[in-house]
Amino acid sequence: MAISRSPYNPIISPEDVKPSREDFQVVCVFNAGVIRYKEKILLLMRVAEKPKNTDTSVELVPVFEPGEGKIIIKSFPKSDTTIDFSDSRFVRTPTEQYLSSISHIRIAESTDGIHFDIHEHPAMEPADKYEMFGIEDPRIVEIDDTFYINYSAVSPLGAQIALASTKDFITFQRHGIMFCPDNRDVEIFPEKINGKYYALHRPNSGEYKKRDVWIAESNDLISWGNHRHVMTPRAHSWDNGRVGGSAIPIRVKDGWLEIYHGADVDDRYCLGAVLLDEHEPWKVLARSKLPFIEPQENYEMEGFFGNAIFNCGVLFENDIIKIYYGAADTHICYAEIFLDDVLKGLEPC
Repeated sequence: MAISRSPYNPIISPEDVKPSREDFQVVCVFNAGVIRYKEKILLLMRVAEKPKNTDTSVELVPVFEPGEGKIIIKSFPKSDTTIDFSDSRFVRTPTEQYLSSISHIRIAESTDGIHFDIHEHPAMEPADKYEMFGIEDPRIVEIDDTFYINYSAVSPLGAQIALASTKDFITFQRHGIMFCPDNRDVEIFPEKINGKYYALHRPNSGEYKKRDVWIAESNDLISWGNHRHVMTPRAHSWDNGRVGGSAIPIRVKDGWLEIYHGADVDDRYCLGAVLLDEHEPWKVLARSKLPFIEPQENYEMEGFFGNAIFNCGVLFENDIIKIYYGAADTHICYAEIFLDDVLKGLEPC
């Protein structure tokens, strides 16, 4: 398909972002929600940081300690053979799994959508026991005069989805946990359907090894129920490992278009689309036979977690889907594709 990557990619890299503390370094900036606000494009970026470390014999891990109300640093000797350091994203002890970095949400703003001014300080940081390992992957939806932000809250309790709201992107009100662990990839529909709010979500079944897309409904955006299964990975396809929603659903002529991510069994992440029924959005009408963007460029194939394109936000303007995506879990990149090209790539279900 006619996907067009920005020649300025990556448009935001870790070195562009000021650390939140002098003793921290930014290792990744990625997976940003996006919205237009007061004639500017705002990105709510996931910024991952870790402590600066000059001692190669230990691994330093940042953790928010609710009792102290601040981030503390844990130290793990690399000589300890009971600790697993094999995955750069984790430190696994015999009794606990830690993230090697801690994430917060930072705002960047732009008039042209490519060149961004990045705020020096976090917009939202870990704040309670559900966020001890960080807050990740924000999605933004505008409903009436309020912007609702859902994000992954990660802690020893698991990965759950929390909800916050703002009217000005200066002050943020937290509304608590939307979906219990383990759950990720929540996208709230931008308008009610038959008098109800709807949201896609991706529960993770460790016992049955399922990572499928589900949908739930709500009267108030706080309490969610009437869950229905929507779609699953497809055998012998580009998304045969796992699937999850990516961006806020787009209202199109024939229903709701959801940009979603799929990974194969080798954890290669690409983006495709699924068309959902206008009135019954748990019904799948058509789905991408092939991804419309897949890792090809060096900045998408090499990084903190390579061979990955992951998306939390798009702008849909003038029949163009404008995609802000995380590349190799390291950078933020930009690409465009015409709506018609995405629709032509769908295969009826």
